[in-house]
Amino acid sequence: MTVVEPETLLPDTDAPEADRFTELAAIKELARTGPDPRATERQHAKGKLTARERIELLLDPGSFTEVETLRRHRAQGFGLEAKRPYTDGVITGWGTVEGRTVFVYAHDFRIFGGALGEAHAQKIHKLMDLALIAAGAPLVSLNDGAGARIQEGVSALAGYGGIFRRNTKASGVIPQISVMLGPCAGGAAYSPALTDFVFAVRDISQMFITGPDVVKAVTGEEITQNGLGGADVHGGTSGVAHFVYDDERTCLEEVRYLLTLLPSNNRELPPAQPSGDPADRPGDALLDLVPADGNRSYDIRKVIEEIVDDGDHLEVHAAFATNLVCTLARIDGHVVGVVANQPASMAGVLDIKASEKGARFVQFCDAFNIPLVTLVDVPGFLPGVDQEHEGIIRRGAKLLYAYCNATVPRVSVVLRKAYGGAYIVMDSRSIGADIALAWPTNEIAVMGAEGAANVVFRREIAAADDPEAMRRQKIEEYRGELVHPYYAAERGLVDDVIDPRETRLALSRALAMLATKSESLPTRKHGNPPQ
Repeated sequence: MTVVEPETLLPDTDAPEADRFTELAAIKELARTGPDPRATERQHAKGKLTARERIELLLDPGSFTEVETLRRHRAQGFGLEAKRPYTDGVITGWGTVEGRTVFVYAHDFRIFGGALGEAHAQKIHKLMDLALIAAGAPLVSLNDGAGARIQEGVSALAGYGGIFRRNTKASGVIPQISVMLGPCAGGAAYSPALTDFVFAVRDISQMFITGPDVVKAVTGEEITQNGLGGADVHGGTSGVAHFVYDDERTCLEEVRYLLTLLPSNNRELPPAQPSGDPADRPGDALLDLVPADGNRSYDIRKVIEEIVDDGDHLEVHAAFATNLVCTLARIDGHVVGVVANQPASMAGVLDIKASEKGARFVQFCDAFNIPLVTLVDVPGFLPGVDQEHEGIIRRGAKLLYAYCNATVPRVSVVLRKAYGGAYIVMDSRSIGADIALAWPTNEIAVMGAEGAANVVFRREIAAADDPEAMRRQKIEEYRGELVHPYYAAERGLVDDVIDPRETRLALSRALAMLATKSESLPTRKHGNPPQ
């Protein structure tokens, strides 16, 4: 065999057949280890795993099948012809998670900084087509790249276009998960934004369209990469990241867990598991968790833990729009998506961010046949000049549109307050909830009794000798007439008023009944939701 630089290792066509096998093994080993051992050392020195180490953590042991291992670029100029490493900086293939097929591609930062070139992009395109068209299986991208390969010019940019188009075609057909394990700048950031879930790791994940240097040059603002687009920024401020973790291993473990809750594609149901938590387990703790006084707060997550199997659930966007909780869990072994107002944050009001967060989650669950359970304790939409000027009308309508458009089984439970338009939006019976339940502490009304009395009886209150006493009297009068626990049930707006301790059983029975639900929307190319 001719001795050449490792990254330009070529097959010796004159070698005996036995040597060919040895040569093949050497080439594949080079592709596996990378052209420069020092690059691996530098990656580890940054506290980061290599692309192959990440794939090993994500997939079941020994299940990974790589494709296009020997792919190399054909670009010329800027010294590229002398550097043609195998894989071209991205590892592509499939394996299994808990025995179910999952496709994965991982940028290899050790090669060209993980930058995307023409061959690199074509490998990703092929894998995405296999996941979407051939197999109908989830796609996970492990992102750690420096953007487009500048030396290849517009060919690299076109490669991103192909990824974006495939992300869009796959939306709602197969689950798409992006895991941010390094930098992701410029147009490259749009691919994760088009996927269903984005995972990020503190200190090593950064996403932005324009970096700190450009920001400083244009606006004069000085900021670090993490301050501009770090994991916590996108987890709590922008909402780009759905999950944020401290280290790569924990992050990839949670990606595996999420995949166990999702179907392989939109033609399948989420995987059910036998549950050792009885469906009829009484929820005695609920009586203490939720105060009867509507002015007292509580943590809705504790209510969710009491209702779902073994108290286990995976919260989405936990640090973003905290006044609404969206989480995946199981009830009687079957996956559900739970949407719940959070009284412990902003009293559980709906605002712009919460509405958009909830809408996205509802649409995802509907796309992938995940039944929806909605826990309602909402005093209304957040009032304010900023909210109105920033578009609460059209942006709040996103959540309304998502619920109205959903055809999966839908069960709602009113725990306490359910006031005004926010009550309608939170999957009320009038917008299509299949089963609407309420606790005896429910207050379903246009507004709270205090506010309503001030409007309806304002003249009587103003004319009274003791306006305050008259106001209290009218509040109780209004509450007795229109806000009592059975008013909505008497009018068919809820199907039953239940003992809070029986919530889990009631939900389990309702979901079991709805398991065969089949609803079709009117024929159309697509809807035109508010944006």
